[in-house]
Amino acid sequence: MPRTATDTARRRGGSGRDLLKALPWIGPSLLLIAGVVLYPAVLMIINSTREISQTGKDRGSAGLDNYEALFDLPALPGVLLRTVLWVSVVVVVTIVLSMALANLLNKAFPGRQFVRLAVIVPWAASVVMTTTVIYYGLEPGYGIVQQFLHDIGLLDSPDFGFTKSMPSAFLVAIGIAIFVSLPFTTYTLLAGLQSVSPELLEAARIDGASPRVTYFRIVLPHLRPALAVATIINIINVYNNFPILSVVTGALPGYDADTTTTLMFKVLQDMRDSGMASALAVLNLVIVIAVIAVYVRIVKPLKAVDE
Repeated sequence: MPRTATDTARRRGGSGRDLLKALPWIGPSLLLIAGVVLYPAVLMIINSTREISQTGKDRGSAGLDNYEALFDLPALPGVLLRTVLWVSVVVVVTIVLSMALANLLNKAFPGRQFVRLAVIVPWAASVVMTTTVIYYGLEPGYGIVQQFLHDIGLLDSPDFGFTKSMPSAFLVAIGIAIFVSLPFTTYTLLAGLQSVSPELLEAARIDGASPRVTYFRIVLPHLRPALAVATIINIINVYNNFPILSVVTGALPGYDADTTTTLMFKVLQDMRDSGMASALAVLNLVIVIAVIAVYVRIVKPLKAVDE
C-alpha cells in the first residue's frame, strides 16, 4: 500500500520527537565533539586563509596565498612521496604480521596467555620511550644494539650511524612504527577471528573443504569488518604520527627525512608561519579523508559476507 503525505509527516514528526527525547543523553557527547573536533578543524581552515604574523597577530585575509606558498616549497614533492611510503609500508607490513600473530594466538598452545600478554607490551609502553630506547640503542660507539650487531659479525664496526643519515634513519622509524602498531592490530584481528562461528567451520570441514579453502572462503570474509577497522585506524595513526619521526629523524638537516606531519611542525617552528602550517594541516586532513574514502569504497567493509 503506498504511503500518503500524512503517513510521511507522521513519521517525520515521530523522528523529531524521538530526537528531542534523546537529546539530553546525546547532548553532552555532541558538545564534546563540537568542542574537541569541529571547532579546531574550523579554526584550522580559517587560519589557513589568514595572514598571521610570527607573534600570532592576525593581519587580515590572505586568500589562497598560504596554499600557493606551500605548493611552491621545493621540498614538498619529496615530502609527499615519503609520506606515501611511510604510511603504505607501515600499514601493509603491520596488517600482514598482525594477521599471522592473530592466527597464532587464536590457536591453543602451552603459554598462550603469556604470549598474548607479551604482545600488549609495545602498546602499553610510551611510544616516545620505546622510540628513544631503540634510538639510543643504535647510537654509534656505545649503543647496545650496535655493539651486539658488531659482536655477531653483522657490522664491521660499532660506529655505523643507523640514525644519522637517510635512508637508514627512515627505515629505522618505519620498523619502530610497525613494532608499536602490532598490538592493537593483532588484537583487533584476533577479536575478528574469535567471532567466526565454530559451527560454520565445522560444517565446512564436514563438507570436505580444505583448510586453505575454509580460511580464504569463510574466515577472511568474516574478518572484513575487523580488517577495515584495523586498516583505517592504522592509516590515521601512522599518517599523523609525530613522536617516532621526531625522535629518529628530527635532528637530520633539511627536509630530506620529513613527511607532511613533521614538515608542518618545521614550518611552524622554523619559519614561524602558522598560516602555511594551517594550510598544510588542511592538506593532511583532505588526504586522509580521501584515502579512507577510497579504501572504504573499494573494500566495502559493511558488505554482507554472503553477497
